[in-house]
Amino acid sequence: MKLGKWDIRIKSHYFAGLVVMVLLTAALFLIGQNDDVVLEEEIARNVDRKTGLSSNDSVVSCDLFSGRWVFDDVAYPLYEEKKCSFMTNEFACEKYGRKEFKYQNWRWQPHQCDLPRFNGSAFMEKIKGKRVVFVGDSLIRNQWISMLCMIESYLLESSSKAVVQIDNLFVFQSMEYNATIEFYWSPLLVESNCDDPYTHRVKDRTVRIKSIEKHARHWSDADILIFNSFMWWLDPNMTILWGSFGSSDAIYKRVEMKLRLYEMALNTWSDWLEINIDRTKTKLFFMSLSPYHFHGESLNEGHCYNVTEPIMKEDYWGISTDIDMMRTAESTIQKLEKRGLKAEYLNITHLSDYRRDAHTSIYRKFGDLSDEQLSNPKSYSDCVHWCLPGVPDVWNQIFYSYIINSS
Repeated sequence: MKLGKWDIRIKSHYFAGLVVMVLLTAALFLIGQNDDVVLEEEIARNVDRKTGLSSNDSVVSCDLFSGRWVFDDVAYPLYEEKKCSFMTNEFACEKYGRKEFKYQNWRWQPHQCDLPRFNGSAFMEKIKGKRVVFVGDSLIRNQWISMLCMIESYLLESSSKAVVQIDNLFVFQSMEYNATIEFYWSPLLVESNCDDPYTHRVKDRTVRIKSIEKHARHWSDADILIFNSFMWWLDPNMTILWGSFGSSDAIYKRVEMKLRLYEMALNTWSDWLEINIDRTKTKLFFMSLSPYHFHGESLNEGHCYNVTEPIMKEDYWGISTDIDMMRTAESTIQKLEKRGLKAEYLNITHLSDYRRDAHTSIYRKFGDLSDEQLSNPKSYSDCVHWCLPGVPDVWNQIFYSYIINSS
């Protein structure tokens, strides 16, 4: 009898141990499955297959503007010059005789993350039913053309590639997405005698430093606004106009305060935005200055003509980069944010400064050139604008990362 009880106890303990082992095995299996689920969720969170963005690419956690240029002839260029229906003669370097194309194959690599590869379908879905307007001078036009070239391959082949001009406004409309991507010519942002989109080369630049409504009313209802204004302020002498152009009682004053004039114009711009922009609707961006390369680190070197490689010197800054004007723009945007209106400042200056190889140089359409100019290509080389495909594509990739990450 005791023996039977002892036998039963042994069997009970054995059974209990077996149950514990089974439960432990099941728990480990479930934990393993849960780890797989967590891993899959982690991957899903980290990489969005549609947009190409990862959590490490967050515009909040990563400085997209600090990095280096890496040669990549597999993934770049993002499009072909001759296949872009929107290409213009000012940026078509291959068409105008450039024979080496390495400038198209450089990828911007931020130090702490990867810049997301542009996905035109994701971008167009994001701006569906919206109005996107690039406002400024020919460099923002450079960026606008770049954007149109980047999205073209994602549009239906039957889609219209027409751009309609209405005075200073140039409009591309995607019917399938009910969206427009536009460019508005306003090189000084405020009203000036340089406001004609074609005939604007004047010797004496005159600005109505407090007047912006003539331009702003054309983009007041936009959903996304991208501004630039820098190059046209480099003239050390300008005339300020109080009153209207052509008015008999207008007052003109010639001034030599480039930085102060720039600040006044940006204050007029920011004041208008504060009063007129719908904070719940419109996203604002301001592009930092696009560097030019008539000089490098000194006045005797650095011209863009006949250059085929980027500058690889880390933390290079060209002598022509106007830090004071950059600070003025940054300060204006910071003050605007303190007043409750956020504008993203896309600081593309430093990353672009490495790329003196990527300017249009002599490879673009020019007007009539003299024999003397033709004998000295440096005398007329364009070291301001950029070949496409090229550097403005990277500006748009950075802009794209902000738009895709926005709510």
